[in-house]
Amino acid sequence: MFLQNLKHITTFIFDVDGVLTDGTVIASESGELLRNFNIKDGYAVQLAAKKGYHVCIISGGKGTAMEKRFSNLGIAEIYLGVGNKVEVFNQYLAKHQIDAKQVLYMGDDIPDLAVMQLVGIATCPADAVDEIKAISHYISAKNGGHTAVRDVIEKVLKAQSKWIDHNPSAEEASR
Repeated sequence: MFLQNLKHITTFIFDVDGVLTDGTVIASESGELLRNFNIKDGYAVQLAAKKGYHVCIISGGKGTAMEKRFSNLGIAEIYLGVGNKVEVFNQYLAKHQIDAKQVLYMGDDIPDLAVMQLVGIATCPADAVDEIKAISHYISAKNGGHTAVRDVIEKVLKAQSKWIDHNPSAEEASR
């Protein structure tokens, strides 16, 4: 059933900390919070955008480095510093006329719980908190920041026969 439902996904929405990163935040002397991103996740994200999927970030975290990273990967809808994820989620769906059943969301912690209950496919990394695992339709074998995002994107694109890019660019993923 899970694999069948992947064929209806048109939209990916991701949290950042604990999903696209391992959840570690390094505070620099200037006060900026630094995060590590996995280049393989970046490849999958840019490929999904390139193939015409809606890709959106909704995160409580914020920072210019995060915004630049996602923008360089071709993500046009980046919502950082979000307090109410459900409100932003609903606005995003209305703006793009997307049915919630067409959305795959990956989250890892309690702030993601309410929005994950609204989507077609709720997913999480292997190291998500128990409450998130309990409501997820799929739990990746990969941890956050360690290709959990690539895992779900790859599954959707393979289910829809869109995974292989016959004109790949290594530069696109490393921006």
